[in-house]
Amino acid sequence: MQKKLFIIGLAIIGILLINTGCDDNSKSLGNFGIDIATIINEGDNAYSLQLDNGKRLWPAAKAVNFLPTNHQRVLVNYTILSDQKDGYDHYVKINDIWKILTKPVIELNAHNEEIIGDDPIKTNSIWISGDYLNASFMFNYGGKQPHAINLVENKLRPDTDKDVIELEFRHNAYESQSDKLYEGFVCFDLRPLRVMNSDSVMISVKVKEWTDKTYSDTREKIYDVVYRYNQPALQAGTEIPIPVTTSDEYY
Repeated sequence: MQKKLFIIGLAIIGILLINTGCDDNSKSLGNFGIDIATIINEGDNAYSLQLDNGKRLWPAAKAVNFLPTNHQRVLVNYTILSDQKDGYDHYVKINDIWKILTKPVIELNAHNEEIIGDDPIKTNSIWISGDYLNASFMFNYGGKQPHAINLVENKLRPDTDKDVIELEFRHNAYESQSDKLYEGFVCFDLRPLRVMNSDSVMISVKVKEWTDKTYSDTREKIYDVVYRYNQPALQAGTEIPIPVTTSDEYY
């Protein structure tokens, strides 16, 4: 199992609230929008972008080189060049694009329990958009080694509710000793969790969080969300937290 950490360094300023709808005023080359999107591989290193509100963008012009990976989540800075064309909602110019840590949901079992870890973490928000569960979180980083962030289906405990998929947001700090918080952002692919003969499924995400600034006591926090297949989860005008990233981000 390949483990990654999305560590936000000092170059990460914080959380930026933005509008997820395409703004027609951004057609001027001096204007731009910033959104989370999913890469759709179109072949021969060509790609399109699927926004979380369902809109499809075609990169007709690019200011940066980017090697696409199918279903990779990205943060994209773009300028709208046209309205609907050739099946896309907009042709756009890509001003900049950054990969977001994108991982599958994995099974927690007796063989990987220690590696997965169960260290506390602080979640800012957890929500579903498109086929992904997105998490904005805070964690203590002491610079010892990269931490591990995972979303797991715990096979070490019996099922409690067959109508709900119970997941756990897990953190391994590798004994990092620090009271300084850093910001992280990660997306998890939910497509393998689809249930046959249904158009949606309930998901419950358990998080082990600190209760105070001393990081000594913990509590269990539960996020209950609905995963609706092939449907945009966000409407135009919805505000969502998006990380302010730079090329200095660490994985």
